[in-house]
Amino acid sequence: MVMIKHLPADGAVQREIHGESAEWSLTDHLLAATVDHLAISNWMFQSVNSGEDDETPDPPKPVPRPGVTDEDEEKQDGEPTQDAAVSPSALARFFG
Repeated sequence: MVMIKHLPADGAVQREIHGESAEWSLTDHLLAATVDHLAISNWMFQSVNSGEDDETPDPPKPVPRPGVTDEDEEKQDGEPTQDAAVSPSALARFFG
């Protein structure tokens, strides 16, 4: 068990255990969150500083995360969408 814990995070064993989320490191998740926050900030700035008669810009779409499907695709397939919140146990498994 100790040997499995210390295998590379992007290895086949980790991908089998954790699925697609094993492909992203903590840094990758933080960078994606940063990009999402910057996009939302720019969208808010543009929305606030546009004229009253101007068309409101569409909100930005977040950077796709591994293991998370697009809500629009799920709605088209007829499957119910799942809550985007991650359980505390899933976070504990991801961060070790």
